[in-house]
Amino acid sequence: MNFILGILFSIVVVSILVFIPWIGVWAWDLRFVFGVIVPYAAIAIFIMGILYRVIGWARSPVPFRIPTTAGQQKSLAWIKPNRIDNPSNAFGVIIRMAFEVLLFRSLFRNTSLEFRQGNRITYEWEKWLWVAALAFHYSFLVVVLRHLRFFTEPIPAFVHWIENLDGFLEMGIAPFSGFSLPGILISGFVLLAALTYLFLRRLYISQTRYISLPADYFPLFLIIGIATTGVLMRYMGAFMQFIFGADWFSVPVVNVKELAMGLVTFHPVIPEDIGTIFYIHLFLVSILLAYFPFSKLMHMGGIFLSPTRNLSNNNRMVRHVNPWDYPVKTHTYEEYEDEFREKMVEAGLPVEKISEESAEDKTGSSEEAEKE
Repeated sequence: MNFILGILFSIVVVSILVFIPWIGVWAWDLRFVFGVIVPYAAIAIFIMGILYRVIGWARSPVPFRIPTTAGQQKSLAWIKPNRIDNPSNAFGVIIRMAFEVLLFRSLFRNTSLEFRQGNRITYEWEKWLWVAALAFHYSFLVVVLRHLRFFTEPIPAFVHWIENLDGFLEMGIAPFSGFSLPGILISGFVLLAALTYLFLRRLYISQTRYISLPADYFPLFLIIGIATTGVLMRYMGAFMQFIFGADWFSVPVVNVKELAMGLVTFHPVIPEDIGTIFYIHLFLVSILLAYFPFSKLMHMGGIFLSPTRNLSNNNRMVRHVNPWDYPVKTHTYEEYEDEFREKMVEAGLPVEKISEESAEDKTGSSEEAEKE
């Protein structure tokens, strides 16, 4: 039941986040608030949050080499080391980090435990998780890079290359004569498909479902909301405007670029004829930016500062001494017993050394017993 509450909580929160700009723009016409103030505040929180987390990680002491290894360490000349999974120098670390960041190598080698045929334990390669993670991250990267066309003038050449590659299907849809929808861009649909798989996986696998928290579901639904509003703006905005005359679906690209360029150049303007759905999309993106530094999504930056990944394993070649190993005042057991011996004896607890009074009492008692 806890996972159901987590899902419902995340859905309700994201729904409220959609409802806020919808009412604010459509009913109260707060376009300047949601088009300028909110994005600037989100960017400021994003930058300060990133700096706070990165500086905190950079200041954390790492006196010893603690890399996570999965291969033979470099030792004797006749033993072949694993230079990627157990790097002994900076070059090996760079290669290992490149594989980890670009190809998710550790996730590629991940396995899951399953019970087959009663109590028989088997390990399955989680290839579909690796594929979904690659699809999600790279499609998200492509979407972000494509959006640079709104923030740059002239538009860089690589943005045009990415758009051409992303839209190589060249599938324009014409539901009515004299009206056609834009060509299909694959990245948006791949992003939604990967997010859907990651969500369903949390529901299907009992172990993952058990450890999932609202902090795991909320980013999924938030990014799904961003991707969904983006797809609606591109493919359904003009169609809904044409069929129903719904102004809040109207998203002229020229006006959107004018708003984006105004934000980048710090000369904000609010063009007319931008529909409410755009402000919903922009508000959800702003929430994601502000939420990013304080969430699990921060693993994007944390992987570069993780000592389990960015250190070479040269413990057999270099002696590492803890520079923070300063003298510490201790309270030995002998000092503890000297302080509490009387009370320990009264309580019947064993002591290593008896007090002088107790020794004299025992000596006197033994002499009297001998005389008798």
